[in-house]
Amino acid sequence: MSLLTTFGRPLRLAVIGGGPGSWIGNMHRGAAEMDGWFRVTAGVLSSDAQRSRAAGIAMGPDAARCYGSVPEMLAGESARADGVDAVAVMTPNDTHYPIAAAALDARLDVVCDKPVAHDFAQARDLVQRARANQRLFAVAHGYSAYPMTRYARQLVRNGAIGPVRLVQVEYIQSGLATRVEDGPLNNRLRWLFDPARSGQALVMSAIGCHAQHLATFVAGANVHRVMADVGTLRPGRTVVDHVSALLEFDGGARGTFTVTQAAAGGENDIRLRVYGEAGMIDWSHRDASYLKLAMQGQPVRTIGRGDPDLPAEIIALGRTPRGHPEGLREAFANIYAEVAQERMALKLGEPVPPFPIRAPRTARTPWRSSKPASRRRSAAHGPTCSAEDHTMPLLHPRSPAPPC
Repeated sequence: MSLLTTFGRPLRLAVIGGGPGSWIGNMHRGAAEMDGWFRVTAGVLSSDAQRSRAAGIAMGPDAARCYGSVPEMLAGESARADGVDAVAVMTPNDTHYPIAAAALDARLDVVCDKPVAHDFAQARDLVQRARANQRLFAVAHGYSAYPMTRYARQLVRNGAIGPVRLVQVEYIQSGLATRVEDGPLNNRLRWLFDPARSGQALVMSAIGCHAQHLATFVAGANVHRVMADVGTLRPGRTVVDHVSALLEFDGGARGTFTVTQAAAGGENDIRLRVYGEAGMIDWSHRDASYLKLAMQGQPVRTIGRGDPDLPAEIIALGRTPRGHPEGLREAFANIYAEVAQERMALKLGEPVPPFPIRAPRTARTPWRSSKPASRRRSAAHGPTCSAEDHTMPLLHPRSPAPPC
């Protein structure tokens, strides 16, 4: 009997932020419900109470569960026998910590967009709250949830390329290649260009934390020392749009790190290369379903998601045969699946599944069904995430305490 069948229902999820027009909101909602482990049943979709309620009703949940504020939602759901089990947070950066802290104190599991906090003290406080309330906390580092980045990590851990000697990671975008701050500013751009709200370094809060997490996650080692160039590519800009760094990892491996949102022509270009004593692995987000393995003196091998000889836990992360495209939504869905499976197993008193289990497709309950169709610790960022504590991007009472 499947875990979902034994549990008897999908977990109930409340979304906070990500209202109409938000691509990340659509990403989270679609990923949460993709495999049937969650159903979105409540939400706060705007900081304006009236717009929040109207947006929620338009997206599908019962009008009584479309709230005007986070405190109202937490109070309303806690009073219900069928209250939500978890929240997904995708609001402006400066609100992540207070919202996540309130949800943990309400004994709800949390899936949170990055950055989870403004500084190290806030991050550690969230760890303490998660443990005190025996809650799960997942960070939406989707790039480390692709089947091929998980397999890359496994190859490194199993010693396939030998001891790690060099790590190269880059994340290049072009969204700030022009001075968008000189034009009309919508609500999103206003908080992005306010350092008090977007974070100590905008590029690190936006994409740099993804690159740092991906590098340490796959390499299996934390960054020990950093020498960084932190600044702007666009003259006169008041927020950081570029960071380049030389890294030293625990164990002595060297690394290079480059992230920017101001490279004209860049297109969400993420690349990771990890070199060991005997060979290297190479992953690119532009070809995310494939991983190159090059051993010294041997032909380069291209490994594809869906290859039948992959380990079962890697195959379980995919949904379609080799050659069929999958992307970021499926990677996000892997995070939601792992959170749901761990919570269900804990509630049932069963062992936590060692890898995601694909739920039966008949178990899926789309959230529209009830309605008609219509970092590192430096000036550039906050705390450095522990590579060893992110085998799955979860924090729970059994885990060692990572700083973020």
